Amino acid sequence: MALPKVAVVVGSLRKESINKKLALAIAKLAAGKLDLKLVDLSDLPLFNQDLEADYPAAAQRVKAEIAGADAVLFVTPEHNRSIPAALKNVIDWVSRPYGTSKWAGKPGAIVGTSGGAVGTAVAQEHLRSILVAQGVALLGRPEVYFVYKDGVFDAEHTVTDPAAKKILDGFVDAFAGWVAKLTHTH
Repeated sequence: MALPKVAVVVGSLRKESINKKLALAIAKLAAGKLDLKLVDLSDLPLFNQDLEADYPAAAQRVKAEIAGADAVLFVTPEHNRSIPAALKNVIDWVSRPYGTSKWAGKPGAIVGTSGGAVGTAVAQEHLRSILVAQGVALLGRPEVYFVYKDGVFDAEHTVTDPAAKKILDGFVDAFAGWVAKLTHTH
């Protein structure tokens, strides 16, 4: 049986994003349980309702990737005590035009990392309220406010810190169980 497909939406566009590194480490830990694939947001234009009549190709591609996934993992940095513009932008594109949203009923989870002790908690809370309004069926626990430190992941995206691995393994198991429960793939 095929593993559940999970679209991974990383809110940072930066090439060396620590949130992208977290997403790739989670994808590696989830191997054999979930099939995680990062969604490329680099060419997604800023949402503008005027563009809905001639829906941009990048927006069509992203919306199709979300529609084709069994679940979505949101990996968010914290920008100015909220979510980054790139993350809000993809949420808006996938929800539009009105009546065609691909978020409703989709199992989802939120994680994030920063170098600070709060570890994206405020951004995740903002994101949670946005996603609930979109109808995403969010995993409530465990909440992962990951404090990033150099060396916690190696160049192959392996988690090298035992305490971090324990936290992330617990998250992966909970998320895989959530996806199985909501998609009846267990």
